[in-house]
Amino acid sequence: MIAQFPWLTTIIILPLVAALAIPLIPDKEGKTARWYGLGVALTDFALMIYAFWQNYDFQSSAFQLVEKYPWVPQLGLNWSVAVDGLSMPLVLLTGLINTLAIFAAWKVTNKPRLFYGLMLALYSAQLGVFVAQDLLLFFLMWEIELVPVYLLISIWGGQKRRYAATKFILYTALASIFILVAAFAMAFSGDTVSFDIATLGAKQYPRVLELLVYAGFLIAFGVKLPIFPLHTWLPDAHGEASAPGSMILAGVLLKMGGYALIRINMEMLTNAHVYFAPVLAVLGVVNIIYGACCAFAQTNLKRRLAYSSIAHMGFVLVGIASYTEIGMSGAVLQMISHGLIAASLFFLSGVTYERTHTLMMDQMGGIAKVMPKTFALFTAGAMASLALPGMSGFVGELMVFLGIASSDVYSSSFKVVVVLLSAVGVILTPIYLLSMLRQVFYGKQNTELHLDAVVPDVKPRELFITACLLLPIIGIGLYPKLATQTYDVKTVEVAAHARQFLPVVAKQQPSSLYSTIITAPTLANSQVPSLVNIAD
Repeated sequence: MIAQFPWLTTIIILPLVAALAIPLIPDKEGKTARWYGLGVALTDFALMIYAFWQNYDFQSSAFQLVEKYPWVPQLGLNWSVAVDGLSMPLVLLTGLINTLAIFAAWKVTNKPRLFYGLMLALYSAQLGVFVAQDLLLFFLMWEIELVPVYLLISIWGGQKRRYAATKFILYTALASIFILVAAFAMAFSGDTVSFDIATLGAKQYPRVLELLVYAGFLIAFGVKLPIFPLHTWLPDAHGEASAPGSMILAGVLLKMGGYALIRINMEMLTNAHVYFAPVLAVLGVVNIIYGACCAFAQTNLKRRLAYSSIAHMGFVLVGIASYTEIGMSGAVLQMISHGLIAASLFFLSGVTYERTHTLMMDQMGGIAKVMPKTFALFTAGAMASLALPGMSGFVGELMVFLGIASSDVYSSSFKVVVVLLSAVGVILTPIYLLSMLRQVFYGKQNTELHLDAVVPDVKPRELFITACLLLPIIGIGLYPKLATQTYDVKTVEVAAHARQFLPVVAKQQPSSLYSTIITAPTLANSQVPSLVNIAD
């Protein structure tokens, strides 16, 4: 009977129902609302931990905790949810980041009931995206998540909040149209009409249709990841969002794009993935180099961290394109790792902003003298972000490098170019992060900030939030199996499934599609039955 309990439905619905009840709370100052919001988030997080601990088998790659109920039969829409190794760790990441973000928003006094209601509704929608097994349900959850983010930026953001919020909603809402169109194209292809992800994945699509659908999904998920040149909303959104909003943006929302690329593009449209995989590798390298270069040029603290996120998500693309088990594992670990690291850095940037009332690094300086604990925590987060050995960022990036370098699918020259250019990004990362630390915490203190007139260092609540993020970062860095054992069985299956389609495409002798997109690889018939070489 415990196993039959609808755990996933409860976990998704609880924050949403609780959010709808917030207007009934008699609370003007926000004290009751914030305790209520934190209590709901903690309860939901505890429920998912208990559900996975009791009912999830880490040795199985199959979907687990499966629930399926008819919802709108006329539209073929079912409430179909489940988790596997790909979604389960991201569900836990969502629970942790959202709970800590609500705790980080402890001082919100402007419309507190609305704020915590939106945070809980956003929490619910994010969970729905990761567990949805119906493509129409996936689209609905993807859309519902946009509204709270837009309002959180436009009401509680900085001076240019309305511009940033409008840009966010325009980019993401327009991109979502591609999800809907592609979903209907897949559902109505063939003899049966279905939005069930497993059914859609088993269908055979005409090559042109599959390529077009893949491209549509790539645009939609590329905006969320984000992929250059669909990234320009992210620095503006981060620059104007409050610290809790930035924690969720960087910690969870970007991961939705990476998750969807694996779940839908790679698993369901595997034939088309053969054509697009080198393109993803190139786009990943562009993200890494471009993000790092732009980060170095930023004087705004949060915009520098935003471009850093763009660079780090490039490694996810390279891992997805690698066709290797270790590369796929590295891509998932990079998503988990970056979620923790980015959330900690954006939270600490918010802590710094509360004391200095500025995000401009050239107006700071010498803060380490009066905020030594903040300096130590910020340094630890920056070290993790620049992939210091012993931190989770190092393990994720190393696995991606090993994955693409050991791939027997690409030509040697293509792999050398990808690895070398990605390594340039790795070299640039410590330059802009250490430069950030130097500008903010070293040098001469800006007397106009009046930091000596207050007690500016981190308080116990802020120290607790940061510790909850840094401890798993260090734990995964020292013992990566803490994270990899939750999804390794699944990533091995995904990589093996993708490789099975390589000889099928090769035997069809397609036109040199790659050469029309990039100058390097083209598909050729393989001498090894299970592989296809991509030669210059």
